[in-house]
Amino acid sequence: MNMIFSLLWFIIIFSVVVVSHEFGHFIVAKANGIRVKEFMVGFGPSIFKFKKGETVYKINILPLGGACVYDGMDEIEDSEEDKEEVQGQIKDRSKFLNASPWAKLATLLAGPLFNFILGFIVAFIMVNMIIIREPVVTDVIEGGAAEAAGLQAGDRILALNGGKIYLYDEISVFTSYYHGGEVSVTYQRGEEIGEVTLTPYFDEEHGRYLIGITNDTFVEELHGFDAFKFTWYEMRYNVLMVWKGLGALITGNINRENVAGPVGMVNMVGDIIEETSPYGWQTVLVNMLNLTLLLTVNLGVFNMLPVPALDGGRILFALVEIVRGKPVPPKKEAYVHLAGMVLLLIIVVAVFFNDIHNIFN
Repeated sequence: MNMIFSLLWFIIIFSVVVVSHEFGHFIVAKANGIRVKEFMVGFGPSIFKFKKGETVYKINILPLGGACVYDGMDEIEDSEEDKEEVQGQIKDRSKFLNASPWAKLATLLAGPLFNFILGFIVAFIMVNMIIIREPVVTDVIEGGAAEAAGLQAGDRILALNGGKIYLYDEISVFTSYYHGGEVSVTYQRGEEIGEVTLTPYFDEEHGRYLIGITNDTFVEELHGFDAFKFTWYEMRYNVLMVWKGLGALITGNINRENVAGPVGMVNMVGDIIEETSPYGWQTVLVNMLNLTLLLTVNLGVFNMLPVPALDGGRILFALVEIVRGKPVPPKKEAYVHLAGMVLLLIIVVAVFFNDIHNIFN
């Protein structure tokens, strides 16, 4: 029963994130006069579909993604009607292939943008429900790096290696992806700004590096625009966490048990529900919102990567068209995206088997 409940939560969360992304593409494509043939959530056979206007709307059986299919997006060659342009005819601009590069660019950017808009809305709800931890040192651990460097209780951490810190959780992200070397810590003590250098130490119990401080300093009440300020900080923190995670994945500096696909995410949802349900429905809801925020930011950032078949890869082709004044030949672009799709499928399969490995180990 717990597995079914976890699966339902995951489907709801992932579907909201996917619909947000695809709706961004859809609404901007329509605004630019680009014909949308299909708007689908999920893959595989359809379990529900209907047609309205020129678009077929589908809900498919596998809730593992979605797509907004534009007319003429990956045509290998111009159609006969497009070839007639040389005879004075005008190309069908409702096809993605023939749309202006600026229309293509706006349409492609809209998906990730709507993910970030969803993230901002979710983060705003969260900051009004959760206790926000400020990056203030409550105490220094005896014998730790912070004590050796001279940090004291009450110091506010402003930056680590020049990167600004607004939330205590950002310190955890920094130490999670730390791989050796000295760290410059900028702090505020009273009215004075200081800087020390320390070397984080590896803690076997936590399985990561620590700088040796504790924290229980919270924002007691939000005033005026504080909710928007901390919403921005929360968004910034999640983007930073996703970006560092992707960087670690690309460079191979991440443990395989920290990589999760759909199967792993369902398992994670189950763990979250089991751990938080004793504290009431509100705690469960906050954690589900937090997962939604992480997923929507993840999808937005990932799709902006300049990888063929992703939005980022297609954005590159739109930018090239703007600079050159003419598009890359459709046949060449289609083959590049096909290669990217094959690569992405290989990654999906690898992540799936990694999920299975993690579950059984």
